[in-house]
Amino acid sequence: MSEAGQHRYEAGRHRTLPVSTYVGYAVGSVGTGVFSTVPGLLLLTFMVRQLQVPAAIAGLVILVPRLWDVVTDPLAGSLSDRTRTRWGARRPWLLAGAATMPIAFALLFRVPEASGTEAALYVLAIYIVGTTTFTVFQVPYVSMLAEMTEDYHERTTIMSWRIALLTVGILVGGAAAPEVVAAGGGGRDGYALMGIVIGAVLFLALIGTFLGTRRVPIVTPQPITAPFREQLRAAAGNRPFFRLLACFLVQALGVGAMLAGVDFFAAYVLEDESQTTFLFAFLVGPALVTMPLWVWVGHRFGKLTGYVACSVIFAVGAVSLLSASPDRLWLVYLQVFVMGSAYAGTQMFPFAMLPDTISADTARTGLRRAGAYTGVWTAGEKAGFAVGPALFAGVLAITGFIETESGAIVDQPAAALTGLTLGFTVLPAALILLGLAFVRGYDLDEDAVAALHLDPEAAP
Repeated sequence: MSEAGQHRYEAGRHRTLPVSTYVGYAVGSVGTGVFSTVPGLLLLTFMVRQLQVPAAIAGLVILVPRLWDVVTDPLAGSLSDRTRTRWGARRPWLLAGAATMPIAFALLFRVPEASGTEAALYVLAIYIVGTTTFTVFQVPYVSMLAEMTEDYHERTTIMSWRIALLTVGILVGGAAAPEVVAAGGGGRDGYALMGIVIGAVLFLALIGTFLGTRRVPIVTPQPITAPFREQLRAAAGNRPFFRLLACFLVQALGVGAMLAGVDFFAAYVLEDESQTTFLFAFLVGPALVTMPLWVWVGHRFGKLTGYVACSVIFAVGAVSLLSASPDRLWLVYLQVFVMGSAYAGTQMFPFAMLPDTISADTARTGLRRAGAYTGVWTAGEKAGFAVGPALFAGVLAITGFIETESGAIVDQPAAALTGLTLGFTVLPAALILLGLAFVRGYDLDEDAVAALHLDPEAAP
């Protein structure tokens, strides 16, 4: 361990970015939270209950664009790694996403006078365009964190800001969007109005992060001449990255299934559609209060310990909702609040751990390919959030749920109600816990991150 190496690492550990940089970076998550949340929450119910699209077909409409992301996300990451401009490698892509994503979002919920298969094909086409514009923004955006600081704990701090503002975006999308639909008279007109209003919020957040990151340190990625397939093959040696990715992907399946079921759970189990807003607020709102707690846990006990604890709490809370009843809404709110407190950690910790795994690759290879890694990560995340709703839709289809038009509430078979409940509670909990099996053996703690900066040969 050389004295010069020790000095460089210690200097990196004590470098602190200004709060304005934290906020400028994090505000983009208001937009990504909106775009990730609203389709996950409302698109399935919009198609099944407004457009008369069968549940199985609606599930495929949500799934296909997200599987398309599995191809486009790694490519977008690799392209951003190769980008050379005076704005750096990532910010030009942020501007492109800000200019296109809000338009696609608004069109997604403005469906021509069609129903059934014709409406499903329209939604499918627009959703593919929308998820592509999301990729253009999201992959370079997430990549930036690995290049903003080398400090193990500062990454957790930056991520806490990002998740706090992501919570705002989720609340805007999940809690406000249904209210805008109702204010617009419900039905297709209400959804069309929501697309325009929330699309405007989306634009302000995305352009805000482009402007707010103008002082983010610019790191020029090392030239990469190897073909993309060879890059992925080389990256496969990064065991901590793939352990973390597998865990996060499986857990995204569970969260995606739960988000898709919120509206159904409110309407058919709690017997009050208006409870969708309250459930969503209690699920994501606690992050604004509990984030400092999880930052402290990460600093005191390590990121992995905090991640596991939050996952277990979330899963137990999900199973507890089997007891949900419209006569005990106060208890439902309490259960969801506890879940929401843990959900904040299940998002903050893996995203704070991701840059550590990228640093391990940089130390091992000498290459800066945060975009390529982040592209693979976001592809997995999106696939999970897409397949999750498809799993929930599959449970509805198998158990005989009856699709309706114009949001009508009809008597459902007992099997469909049971399937709905299990799909909203037990299925997500099982997937959250299953994901933890993949991070057994994850060993990038603070000491390991310090060691890899001092001795690249120590990189996992």
